[in-house]
Amino acid sequence: MASSSSSQGSSWQNTIALVYDYDQTLSPYYMQDDVIFPAFGISAEKFWRRCADLVEAEGYDNELAYMKCLLDYLALDRPSNQQLQQLGAKMRFYKGLPEMFEEFNLDLLEEHHSAAGIHVDHFVVSSGLKILIEGSRLRPYLRAVFGCEYAEDPEGKISFPKRVISHTQKTQYLFRINKGLLDMSQDVNDHMSDEARPVPFPNMIYVGDGPTDVPCFTIMRKNGGHAIAVYNPDDPSRASFKKCYNLSAHSDRVRHVAPSDYRRGSHLRLLLEEIVREIADRMVATPNHAGAAGLVRGPRHRS
Repeated sequence: MASSSSSQGSSWQNTIALVYDYDQTLSPYYMQDDVIFPAFGISAEKFWRRCADLVEAEGYDNELAYMKCLLDYLALDRPSNQQLQQLGAKMRFYKGLPEMFEEFNLDLLEEHHSAAGIHVDHFVVSSGLKILIEGSRLRPYLRAVFGCEYAEDPEGKISFPKRVISHTQKTQYLFRINKGLLDMSQDVNDHMSDEARPVPFPNMIYVGDGPTDVPCFTIMRKNGGHAIAVYNPDDPSRASFKKCYNLSAHSDRVRHVAPSDYRRGSHLRLLLEEIVREIADRMVATPNHAGAAGLVRGPRHRS
């Protein structure tokens, strides 16, 4: 189950955060293709072509384009968020998931790490639909999920985008995790000293799959965090691998590239385990109990 820093006593900066993209990172499928289109009889090819038309011809942002198209396609049979959440239970993942999360709870950290109050929290930051991930088998292991959301009309049907997270806006949620501001009512622009941030970037690992994760990769590298690019090992075109290879070899966005296999003994699993344990060893050697006194409220807009 997801751990909570609030349950760890008074220790400060004792969290190691693993942050994942979703599509093509935790799953080889786009979540819409995986569960929504089959449920409502939508042609994936026609849907994504219409989205591309909105982006190229009308200047839509990618995320707004797919959210609009989904509303258009479901105009006569719009579901509720609860119905979408139920579809999330059918989402499929890469090998080793969700078992890895349970195994991490059992034996990832060593006894002296746990004795120091160090723990691992998992987060998903996605441009896909939050409600689907909320309904998935991954959810019990996640501290928080951030993704696009729909509001509902008076009849309880999805009606309008409530929150849109583009690949550039995903970086905001890295700072939310960094500052411990997981409640969306909290202002992520509040100044907070490095010593007061519950999850320093050097204690964070971001796992993504390609160019849309570049802003997050850049934030991690710039601030001393860790970034891993993953690819689908079953992609016969090698396009998935080439994206990751270019991120490492030619643009210096990530240090590590690995196939999306989360099973024990896999390259990716070994990387995650080694980086987490290296972070934990450093945390034990250099404890920090700064506390939250370094928070300075940012300016607020007046209505």
